[in-house]
Amino acid sequence: MHYHKYHQVDVVNGPGTRCTLFVSGCEHNCRGCYNKSTLNPTSGHPFTQELEDQIIADLNDTRIKRRGLSLSGGDPLHPANVEAILKLVKRVREECEGKDIWMWTGYELANLTDAQKAVVAYVDTLIDGKFEQDLYDPELLWRGSSNQIIHTFKL
Repeated sequence: MHYHKYHQVDVVNGPGTRCTLFVSGCEHNCRGCYNKSTLNPTSGHPFTQELEDQIIADLNDTRIKRRGLSLSGGDPLHPANVEAILKLVKRVREECEGKDIWMWTGYELANLTDAQKAVVAYVDTLIDGKFEQDLYDPELLWRGSSNQIIHTFKL
């Protein structure tokens, strides 16, 4: 897996103060995409064990009260990302008590593969659906277009 950016402190991509990872790789090619530089799954930087360990350490750092981890991109559920994202979300659940996980994906919940569903099983909030330029609404919370659905799961 590759990623474009990692923010140790983010207050935009989900509620509260968060750690946010923008992964590479997206096959949706949405018209009006604000993050086209992340479409190629091999663009950006390789996702390393060191970065994964840093994310876990940041989430557990008590100097900053972080609410959780946000995963965006690109698309965390792109086939090139599923294995590494599954490993990461499992570690967050096992090692980061009380932290939530938010994920944005262009795939729709009803059409996920078994491998994608395995990742989503660890996610608290999933925002699904492709960005639709014609349905863009800057007043929407946590999503860009009105077709996108916020799914909240009780874990």
